[in-house]
Amino acid sequence: MSTEVINNNVVSNEIYVSSSPHMLSEVSTKKIMWTVFATLMPAVIFAVYYFGMPALTTIILSVLSAVIFEALVQKLRKKQVTVSDGSAALTGLLLAMCLPASVPFYVPIAGSFIAIVVAKQAMGGLGQNIFNPAHIGRAALMVSWPVAMTTWTNVRYTDAVTSATPLNVLKLQGYDALINMFGSQSEMYKSLFLGLRNGSLGETSVVLLVLGGLVLIFKRYIDWVMPACMIGTVGILTWIFGPDGFFTGDALFHMMAGGLIIGAFFMITDYVTTPITRKGQIIFAIGCGVITVLIRLLGGYPEGVCYSILLMNCATPLIDRFVRPVQYGRK
Repeated sequence: MSTEVINNNVVSNEIYVSSSPHMLSEVSTKKIMWTVFATLMPAVIFAVYYFGMPALTTIILSVLSAVIFEALVQKLRKKQVTVSDGSAALTGLLLAMCLPASVPFYVPIAGSFIAIVVAKQAMGGLGQNIFNPAHIGRAALMVSWPVAMTTWTNVRYTDAVTSATPLNVLKLQGYDALINMFGSQSEMYKSLFLGLRNGSLGETSVVLLVLGGLVLIFKRYIDWVMPACMIGTVGILTWIFGPDGFFTGDALFHMMAGGLIIGAFFMITDYVTTPITRKGQIIFAIGCGVITVLIRLLGGYPEGVCYSILLMNCATPLIDRFVRPVQYGRK
């Protein structure tokens, strides 16, 4: 350590460097989680308006049970109860947005148990989970109650008459039947954009989900690259590999149908289960898009967003290992 005398005061030239991070920010986990929760509210309100009171019941049960399960597990583990940070409530809400409105009351409760206790707390809690908890919950519910998870009812507009989702119609009956269901292609686009179609609660209004995502991008909580890469990949591939040959697909339909929008803006942008670097995030998002298209076009399920994200979650450690940032000062 060297010193020098300035104005009769001894000044040390030693520099103390602590471990990162070195920047102080007002952004906290709690603030991010509740902001994401708030940006989903317009789509949630529309889902309740469109599907009726069963949608509200499903959302309340899912969110409330997720919060209770997290508090109970943390109490049992003798850890600090952190339900006020909003992560459990957000997981419950995202899970609810992956469910049909008419599921039995025990389905969202069971899904929240799997998402919080198995996929999150059993892995060590927030920041330690490998897979997206909400999608783990949905995947488990799909194999446990497949009929309930694929029964789509719209109490408000069809008097509880069950009908298929647009992706179901496309998978089972073809594109012409899909157009006939809406009346015309323009009406189909309008219904998808506004949310006037059957499906999960999060498969409703594209415009409201996109607006919520844009708020998160504006606040720099998420990067626009990941949603753009996933949605763009799905659009390009479904246009190329159309039903009547190459370059005959309806890219706009596939980009607005199913859970792609909520998955691209609110699922793959999860800080914990996706790669750290931007290059890694691009690889992750493109991979999600490719797997989604493979399942939609070739798989047995009409939708593949949930499973594509879970499969790419498996690849996150590998992506982080081989896509590393260049050390400072090196080429």
